[in-house]
Amino acid sequence: MTKPIIAVTLGDFNGIGPEIVLKGLRSPAIQKAYIPMVIGSIDALEFYAHSMRLKIHFKEIDTIPDRYSSDYIHVFHLRKFQKPVIRPGIISREAGDYAGEAIEVAAELCKQKIIDGMVTAPISKEALHLAGYRFPGQTEMLAKICNADNVTMMLIANKLRVGLTTIHLALNKVSKTLSKELIAGILSLIHSSLRKDFGIRNPKIAVLGLNPHAGENGKIGDEEIKIIEPAIRVAKRKGIHIDGPFPSDGFFGRHSYKNYDAVLAMYHDQGLIPLKMMGFNIGVNYTVGLPIVRTSPDHGTAFDIAGKGIANPSSMIEAIKSAVKIINNRKRISQ
Repeated sequence: MTKPIIAVTLGDFNGIGPEIVLKGLRSPAIQKAYIPMVIGSIDALEFYAHSMRLKIHFKEIDTIPDRYSSDYIHVFHLRKFQKPVIRPGIISREAGDYAGEAIEVAAELCKQKIIDGMVTAPISKEALHLAGYRFPGQTEMLAKICNADNVTMMLIANKLRVGLTTIHLALNKVSKTLSKELIAGILSLIHSSLRKDFGIRNPKIAVLGLNPHAGENGKIGDEEIKIIEPAIRVAKRKGIHIDGPFPSDGFFGRHSYKNYDAVLAMYHDQGLIPLKMMGFNIGVNYTVGLPIVRTSPDHGTAFDIAGKGIANPSSMIEAIKSAVKIINNRKRISQ
């Protein structure tokens, strides 16, 4: 099987994105697994390489690389006649412009099947908004670019996979947003992804309740009875192996997640808090439902440590590893 070509976007160049990209691409754990290309500003890469005293060379490319190079990093150089103002730790419209453009370029290359997948370094939502991009996050932006109506986030840490029913949504809007159709649709997405992207023939999925104690038979909320349980029945009729809804505290407290291939949480923090407690430095964000492969480190821009050279690249390395595995699994199925 040929090595996949993966674009790595630089993210917000005032955050830790460039640092974890530089450290991650040089990791021996993944050098032989794929062919990387960075999409972003060479000036930003050189700025951080110099600040960390890394002896790394960069090569601007106009065509897609066909091999890994230990001598230099291939860079699709954005705005080659414009030198950005790089200020670590500062939110800026310019950084948002570069970050948004990198996402657009990488996604278009994936859509045209010129490259096999993309890994996105962290962006600042505020900087992205200043630049005119009106999306809650990269997930929603990529869904729009790819014309994908049904997508969700799956967070991965080792063997724990957590899907989200609602993503970047205020907590007081979650209950009103949940519906039988939404949950059943996302369960189908996750089931299909587990088979196609992770090579699991007969996946088992656990569903969490929304309320404390999963509602206690309607005594502490009735969303489980009126919405979640009917959605589970719909998915089961499609042949999907699903259990739940489970009270989330007991489910994670008893390590019941080990009995399942994926867990569906009802809202962002319900799924992400336990996942990050178990694997903060290795978490990966995978977008389920896109026609392209996209992963990302499961952390933010970390403006407080940007430019200090102390950012941990482990999550970026795991994101690249995950992208490679998913791409290769899809290729095996299509052959």
